[in-house]
This record gives sequence, C-alpha cells and structure tokens, in this order.
Amino acid sequence: MNEIALIGKKIGMTREFYKTGQSVPVTVIKMENARIIQVIEEEKRGYKAVQLGFGKIKNSKLSKSMKGFYTKKNTEPKKKLKEFKVEKTENYKEGNEFGLEIFKDIKFVDVRSKTIGKGFAGPMKRHNFSGLRATHGVSVSHRSHGSTGQRQDPGKVFKGKKMAGHMGDKLRTAQNIEIIKSDTENNLLYLKGSIPGSKNTEVLIKKAVKNIRKLTMKEKIEAMEKAKKIPEKKKK
Repeated sequence: MNEIALIGKKIGMTREFYKTGQSVPVTVIKMENARIIQVIEEEKRGYKAVQLGFGKIKNSKLSKSMKGFYTKKNTEPKKKLKEFKVEKTENYKEGNEFGLEIFKDIKFVDVRSKTIGKGFAGPMKRHNFSGLRATHGVSVSHRSHGSTGQRQDPGKVFKGKKMAGHMGDKLRTAQNIEIIKSDTENNLLYLKGSIPGSKNTEVLIKKAVKNIRKLTMKEKIEAMEKAKKIPEKKKK
C-alpha cells in the first residue's frame, strides 16, 4: 500500500499541544477514501498499475464513454481517477476501498498541491531582483528587470529567462512532512507545519520517497523527558 497515494482537501491550520506544554503548528487535511476501479496487468499495457477513484459525481455530468466504463466495472462514478504504478497487483482487487489506515505505520509523507496564485508579478517580487538604480538617469523603470537579450546573434530571448509574469498557481511537492496525528473517525490528517496551497486546495499525499533519519515530535519530547530524569538519579 506504500506505492499508492490518497487525495484530500486542505481545511486550514491550527496547533497541537503536548503534555509538556509545547505547541506545534499543523495543517488539517480532510481525506477521501479511495476505491480501486481497475487493476492494470503487465500483459495488457506493459506495466503494472492500479487505477483509483476519488470523490463523487452525478451521472448527468459524465460522458457516454465514462458512463459505459463505470457500468462495465459495476461501481459508482468517481470525480477523479488516478493511476499508480505498483510492483505486485496481487494485493489489489477491484472494488476494494481504503483510507487513512494506509498511513498507520508511516511517520513522514510527501505532499503535492498547487501553490497560491498571485497573478501577474514583476521581477522584483517574482524572482527577488534588486531593481534598477533609484537615481542617476533612471526614470520610470526603477522596478524593471533591465536587459533581457544579446545582439543580432542570437537575436532572441532564451527560454526560461527570469522575467515578469504569472506568479504561483503551480504544482509543488513538499517532502518529508511529519504526520502529527490521524483521526480515522472523521477522516482527518494532521501534518506538521504548512503545505502549499490555499484552503480547499486538492492535496495528494503519499509515503515519503526519501528515507531520512529524523526524530518525530513525540520522539523528541520523550528524549527530553528522559534527559530530565537522569540528573535526578545521580543526586540520590
């Protein structure tokens, strides 16, 4: 189950308190249960994968081909379909559902979502340029980026040149985000710190790709409590 991911919705931020009085800022995500719509075998497409369905959608909003697809699979229509490559397909069966339980023994996750859109922005805001001089002949163009090209050769502006343009509203991945706690009854996941995107942003969460040696908040607090008890024993 570590190969697949779940989709959720960012509700907002709050803080979690520990017995020691320490507080940690957390992002709350409302998770959706995933249903296995299709198990893709290597013989058919050349790779092994699992197609998952998330959310609900009315039949009236489906195309004829999708209506036929869901009728053939004998399952209710889903708003989103996502495909994940897996090593073994034996563990997955069409129609099975799963939710937060797949993150039961996982401490860190990778979170993918769209950043907050900030519209058209200049180079100083978008790329942290210093701008042109305040005086000495510079007029009107104090916040411009300056020269962008060369001479007749190559006679063009290269792709990827840092200039003014649309800022934000791009898919970004935050890696190794700690799971503070999970509420299986209400399908809520509490992640440490902030994640990209505004409220109600769609979030894709999966097991962290990088295996890092990092202490969780609970482990840090336990280590602090042990350290406090050691000097007391020495005094006796």
